[in-house]
Amino acid sequence: MQNFNFHNPTSIIFGKGQMKQLDSQIPQNSKVLITYGGGSVIKNGVLDKVKTELAKSPREVIEFGGIEPNPKFETLMKAVEIARAEEVDFLLAVGGGSVMDGTKFIAIATVADEFKGEEEKILGFGFGPVPVKRALPLGTVVTMPATGSEMNMGAVVSRGEDKMPVMSPLTFPKFSILDPELTYTLPKIQVANGVVDTFVHTVEQYITYPAEGRFQDRTAEGILQTLIEIGKTTVDNPTDYDARANLVWCATMALNGLIGAGVPQDWSIHMIGHEITALFHVDHAQTLAVVTPAMWRMRREQKREKLLQYAERVWNIAEGSEDEKIDAAIARTEEFFHSLGIKTRLSDHSINEAGIERIIQNLEKHGMVKLSEHGDITPDVARKILQKAL
Repeated sequence: MQNFNFHNPTSIIFGKGQMKQLDSQIPQNSKVLITYGGGSVIKNGVLDKVKTELAKSPREVIEFGGIEPNPKFETLMKAVEIARAEEVDFLLAVGGGSVMDGTKFIAIATVADEFKGEEEKILGFGFGPVPVKRALPLGTVVTMPATGSEMNMGAVVSRGEDKMPVMSPLTFPKFSILDPELTYTLPKIQVANGVVDTFVHTVEQYITYPAEGRFQDRTAEGILQTLIEIGKTTVDNPTDYDARANLVWCATMALNGLIGAGVPQDWSIHMIGHEITALFHVDHAQTLAVVTPAMWRMRREQKREKLLQYAERVWNIAEGSEDEKIDAAIARTEEFFHSLGIKTRLSDHSINEAGIERIIQNLEKHGMVKLSEHGDITPDVARKILQKAL
């Protein structure tokens, strides 16, 4: 096992009716900016529930809505201006991953004197921490299980055709309320996206090469098996509490740092997927479903031992040669995605060879020229992977 530091300060408040704990989590007499997305939290009543709880103690509440999927820098800067003008001292994200991600950027940009007037530079540190001394405290009320942003320090912000990571240990949420019932009204495709996003978060930290991280491997395998067991059920039966609760918790645990501690990680599927989303506006999770099978087919030798482990432990494939087991595991993964209504080919999204060249150009533009756990996915290799996904 590799050396690691693991620290996660977020308090998780999980289960039915746990919104009642919101009031106690935010200091009295604070000035709170609630952030949310396109308005679904208004229609389904979640925003009213949040405001009712916040009204139990003396505090001022301001709202900012309209944070997009793949939150835009320009939109977030409008919220930053409000937060500064109103002297907000606490942020509350009510929504899914994009709202939480955007709120993390707002938390930094509002009080980052180092970047005042040049906030776009906050987007320039990749996966390294943004060098700031403070950020506004934030909490979350989760309405969509997918990204794990409710229990990590990462975010992704869009500026033009660029999707940029923003990382800071100061943006771990102070708390996150995870009530599975708040997710019942999600459209089926968003639930399916959440299952796939969680699945691929897990395999990017698992299907690399052996590192004697036995606990991490077994935990990752448990997440994957749980998703396979409940994925279609929670898409088809949104009010099945047990199925949805398991999805919500899997999504959180897949990306809170636990299963990736002390083991190699490979985020090349995500990096390629981000470029597809930025250029062609395909849902993030659906890009992952396209790239994952092609990646494994192309990289089967580099990932052979872990693909075999995945085949045997996750899919219980015991018969056949090593190559037959790997082929079967990849095929079953695709079948699982299809069972959720998620397609797995670039052509399903009207992306052709010319589109592949645009993706490669963006990877080069963003310095993504040595991807993978081995740093050996060059633009030429990425092109071959994408050609397998046609």
